[in-house]
Amino acid sequence: MLDALTIAVGVAALALAAWCGFAAYRDQPTKDWHFIGMAVVTLLALSQLVVGIVQLARGERPEQGMTIFIAYLIGAFLAVPAAGFLSLSERTRWGSVTVAAGAVVLAVLEVRLYDIWGN
Repeated sequence: MLDALTIAVGVAALALAAWCGFAAYRDQPTKDWHFIGMAVVTLLALSQLVVGIVQLARGERPEQGMTIFIAYLIGAFLAVPAAGFLSLSERTRWGSVTVAAGAVVLAVLEVRLYDIWGN
């Protein structure tokens, strides 16, 4: 895996979590700007998914198994969009809390992906 991309996804996810957490603190639902931030984080996660699949296709293998690595890649890609979708159904501060929690989950998944790859 590309260490710089993993760090970028993790940092962007934590920034999104802080931003949405601040909105929840201010008793605000997710707004259009939050969805733009979610799109940026999702694009970073998508690029990581593509890089991971390309590396597997080139013959490189994760240290802890390919199946778990692919499962974590897919989970990392879907964490923020799933939270964003849920926040649409909850147009209160709890929608912002949901996105913040999904972003924290993505950051944790990034750490785990780094461990699974064997760095």
